[in-house]
Amino acid sequence: MRYSIIVPVYNRPDEVDELLESLTQQTFKDFEVIIVEDGSVKPCKDVCDKYANILDLHYYAKENSGPGQSRNYGAERANSEYVIILDSDVVLPVGYLQAVEDELKHNSCEAFGGPDAAHPSFTPVQKAISYSMTSFFTTGGIRGGKAKLDKFYPRSFNMGIRRDVYLQLGGFSKMRFGEDIDFSYRIVEAGYMPRLFPEAWVWHKRRTDFRKFFRQVYNSGIARINLEKRHPGTMKLVHLLPTVFTLGVIGLLIISLFWPLACVPIILYSLIILIDSSFKNKNIWVGILSIPAAFVQLMGYGFGFIESWWKRCVLKKDEFSPCERPEVERTAFEKNFYK
Repeated sequence: MRYSIIVPVYNRPDEVDELLESLTQQTFKDFEVIIVEDGSVKPCKDVCDKYANILDLHYYAKENSGPGQSRNYGAERANSEYVIILDSDVVLPVGYLQAVEDELKHNSCEAFGGPDAAHPSFTPVQKAISYSMTSFFTTGGIRGGKAKLDKFYPRSFNMGIRRDVYLQLGGFSKMRFGEDIDFSYRIVEAGYMPRLFPEAWVWHKRRTDFRKFFRQVYNSGIARINLEKRHPGTMKLVHLLPTVFTLGVIGLLIISLFWPLACVPIILYSLIILIDSSFKNKNIWVGILSIPAAFVQLMGYGFGFIESWWKRCVLKKDEFSPCERPEVERTAFEKNFYK
């Protein structure tokens, strides 16, 4: 078996149906699918049963432990040379696995990853969020499939690794957030060099509204400080920019109370986002929605980064999740990871 596709799932039967449908259309066929139901209230077993005679599909149900540990659960039961980790809210183009196979045959490697994109059927909000996560004017384009100046670190929505290396490194840690970046760092620290496969991209729904999107990027900001504590020296200038942006916007808004022209940089930035996103998405409404999406992406991350910096670097607290009350820890864990 060449590939095992591992998907942790929590309450997403409809999304799993779309993902499995896209897997039936792959031009490369030497793969199995491992679905790990992570304590869902709305299981996807009926959906998986529908594809049982079409795909080499294995369904496992277990108690909730989070996506990282569920991926490990699946990898331990895989029977392939490589495992490919996907989020349950992605859909694959028909040539995805063939693109992975072509890259590995041309230049083999132990670990790899690919970019994501917005599908034409996505809602305007989903397209705006996808733009904010991949645009040069928000993330510097490092999430949009362009080669980076430094090492490439795959993310868990589209990540591949040779199975023996996965098991050797112990898979994903029990970090609440940023567990995929932590794993990527450990892959590099072990001497392996993950590669970006630009043509092995996926359609990624991400979050479906700005409230959920804010919670996601807020948690990413928290994770950045935790990752620096675990892997000293991994924080780069680009990781600080959302915090600088956040403080700058707040400062300009305060100054504008006394000098209205202070808002001009914010207005100009919004116009750049509007024009660029409208052009790339060929839709002015998506362009308009990309303005709040960009501010949510940058400032949500910035606020999470500031909170984590204050608690971990100033107050010297241990690694934490946004909810620190033990009696509701599991609820917070589920909500923040999956919704």
